[in-house]
Amino acid sequence: MKRTVWLAVALAAGWVSCAALAQVPKSKSAEGARVYFIEPANGATVGQEFTVKFGLSGMGVAPVGVDAENTGHHHLLIDGAAADMNAPIPADATHVHFGKGQTEARIKLSPGQHTLQLLLGDRNHIPHDKPVMSEKISITVK
Repeated sequence: MKRTVWLAVALAAGWVSCAALAQVPKSKSAEGARVYFIEPANGATVGQEFTVKFGLSGMGVAPVGVDAENTGHHHLLIDGAAADMNAPIPADATHVHFGKGQTEARIKLSPGQHTLQLLLGDRNHIPHDKPVMSEKISITVK
């Protein structure tokens, strides 16, 4: 089994810790790569369940564990969630992973003001060397 696939499986199964995985060299991002929201737009008002579409230019999308240069997968940071740029991105209610290579998703949020931000993670969920992160957008959920 390739090392990167083994690492992804080992992390998911709990055989290796996030701290140990953080010692894995970071993947380089492509010069000029950027991630952005196609939908919703900044300032949009949406229903409690809505579609989020992710845009990426200068790099490709690949699922977790795939060792291909200049690729990654999307993570949605909700309501100002922070990520350590030198460790795997956590998986919880405010750090949503799209490790199968998804480029859109239906999400559900409570009514009110929310912020959304995209962060590309490498094959091991670690932000790239020169992180590829979108601008933060604000939406209103009614």
